[in-house]
Amino acid sequence: MRRDNQSSVSEFLLLGLPIRPEHQGVFFALFLGMYLTTVLGNLLIILLIRLDSHLHTPMYFFLSHLALTDISFSSVTVPKMLVNMNAQYQSIPYAGCVTQMYFCIFFGCTDNLLLGVMAYDRYVAICHPLHYTTIMREKLCISLVAVSWIFSCSSAMSHTLSLARLSFCADNTIPHFFCDLAALLKLSCSDTSLNRLIIFTVGTLGIIIPLTGILISYVRIGGSILRVSSIKGIFKALSTCGSHLSVVLLFYGTIMVLYIFPSSNNSNGKDIIASVMYTVVTPMLNPFIYSLRNRDMKGALGRLLRREILFSN
Repeated sequence: MRRDNQSSVSEFLLLGLPIRPEHQGVFFALFLGMYLTTVLGNLLIILLIRLDSHLHTPMYFFLSHLALTDISFSSVTVPKMLVNMNAQYQSIPYAGCVTQMYFCIFFGCTDNLLLGVMAYDRYVAICHPLHYTTIMREKLCISLVAVSWIFSCSSAMSHTLSLARLSFCADNTIPHFFCDLAALLKLSCSDTSLNRLIIFTVGTLGIIIPLTGILISYVRIGGSILRVSSIKGIFKALSTCGSHLSVVLLFYGTIMVLYIFPSSNNSNGKDIIASVMYTVVTPMLNPFIYSLRNRDMKGALGRLLRREILFSN
């Protein structure tokens, strides 16, 4: 019996971003700066949450995991993209390509699930403030994060194992800056119906369910806010979930604009733009959103800076 899980392709060629050669240097500096900002900004969030006891709450526990996921998500694709921008031969080994695809799915799914978990946390904080500490116990918080990581690992593994059974024949050119699952399926000369079924099934569980949870949480939060009579109470409720809502709108707004609404651009161009948004722009903006819009984070940063100045003197 013929086995289809043996690929004749030993490497793939990544075409990268559609940038003119004379603009490569400018875009290299731009993406390098954005990546360093992403890493340093999210590391600062993790450090503040770790060192400041005022931030040892469920909301910031979830935020620290989101920051770690953002660093990892960008690190899977951006360094390789930067290397290829200065390389003559933009290749990636078959095993490296599959590994990169696995971690892209893993961290992307984790990011999505954590946003859903954080929406539930905000719902409990606003709609059931007197029972918040009782509901959001440490054991529940750890369980929610663990389920997010485990489900994401299982999701990425299901895509990876189903991809491993496919054969890749003559064409090994990927019109992307990283090993995207959809682009790899287009290159395969095997039957990909099972892969597409897995994408539909796992995608429904990993995207629709968290998005539904987010929508339900904010509908109930909105109803709770409308029942508050004082302006002060309304602003307090809005400040509690403002940062998370901004990140949710940025994350899912990109999906809606680039994938749901029609565009005159070709689909490959939209895929690349969407990928840049996911892997570079959104992880970079998250620290600014949570720092500039969050009084607790600004307070923790101020206390850390004052402590460093005191020790230096």
